[in-house]
Amino acid sequence: MVTFSLNGREVELDVDPETPLLWVLRDHLQLTGTRFGCGMGLCGACTVHLDGAAIRSCSTPLAMAAGRSVTTIEGLGGNHPLQHAWVEHNVPQCGYCQSGQIMSAAALLAANPQPDEESIRQAMSGNLCRCGTYHKVQQAILSAAAVAHWQPAAEDAS
Repeated sequence: MVTFSLNGREVELDVDPETPLLWVLRDHLQLTGTRFGCGMGLCGACTVHLDGAAIRSCSTPLAMAAGRSVTTIEGLGGNHPLQHAWVEHNVPQCGYCQSGQIMSAAALLAANPQPDEESIRQAMSGNLCRCGTYHKVQQAILSAAAVAHWQPAAEDAS
């Protein structure tokens, strides 16, 4: 049995601890916002937070989540400043990579609420977008950072 906090609630699963976290989220917990991209942790589509840090869930075994806090795109609740900025700046084209992009950006803003353009480029460099919306992503992150009362995700506030 592996027990961890998922989007603020405790879960206990009888799943092989070596199963990639991505497949546990999608197949066992039906949280399909986290996407499969490359399966090697290189594209960023599967990005989630582990104790507030952005990680690649496709290459992270479930055992790494034991006793820790995992946040998925669903855990941002749909009202995160980044989600509003994504809409405002019309970031997604196909949308496939966007949950991973937003999760990486949320970890960035939790660590650095006022990033400059270079900090954003560095933090987002591991998230690939086939549609090439990188400039829009950067503008959306800057916009979210400028929100006067920006609040980090729940697990990042502790």
